[in-house]
Amino acid sequence: MDIQPYTSTETLAVGRPWLMSMLGIEANQSVTLDLSKFDENLHWTEASKYQPDRILKSGIPLGKLTASGLYAPYNAVSNEVETLTVTGAPTGGTFTITFSGQTTAAIAYNATAAAVQSALEGLSNVNPGDITVTGNAGGPWTLTFGGQYLGENVTQVTTTESFTGGTSPDITIATTTAGGAAASADGSDVFAGFLFTEVAFHAGATKAAAPLMVHGQIDVAKLPVAFDPSDVPAGSNSQFVYKV
Repeated sequence: MDIQPYTSTETLAVGRPWLMSMLGIEANQSVTLDLSKFDENLHWTEASKYQPDRILKSGIPLGKLTASGLYAPYNAVSNEVETLTVTGAPTGGTFTITFSGQTTAAIAYNATAAAVQSALEGLSNVNPGDITVTGNAGGPWTLTFGGQYLGENVTQVTTTESFTGGTSPDITIATTTAGGAAASADGSDVFAGFLFTEVAFHAGATKAAAPLMVHGQIDVAKLPVAFDPSDVPAGSNSQFVYKV
């Protein structure tokens, strides 16, 4: 693995703002993706009335699954996942979330996942992409850490509630996946390269052909998912220069 500083601000190609240079495009390899391993919230956008296909984002780091030979999202270490669950059926009120010494503004008891994520991104220590929140309005909400907290065993969040109604309403917090643990040795833990182009696929499809980029110059901050080059194991055959 060859990782070196690169400071150019050049960007190339529609849909590939992470690509700093076409250097190495000739090294792209044709691979087959295991679509069951990709997540809608992180890796692809849903179809619409005017666009019948789902679109897998370009720039996703990939690894090769040992058992099938198919490619899936690169996963060197686990990312922290925490779940917040409202109990006691409150009918009103608010709560706050504290993460690493910083506390959000008040959040409605029945907030959407987007509202919870927005509140967290209002903290001085959380940038967009650092914490992705999913779930239904009113919870449970699942907090998945990435960005600057990619692969880290972060301190569990805490909450302070000012709920009304219900029976002893509260929020329970569980760490469902601790960050920093070694990923399963299934091949996805070995970095292979980046998905070079967007890939369209129909709902229900299980596989898709795609070009794998194994040589080039990359702006890590503009990749569609959080990626830390320092997590890449030694011995990778891919060669990239990363903008820092």
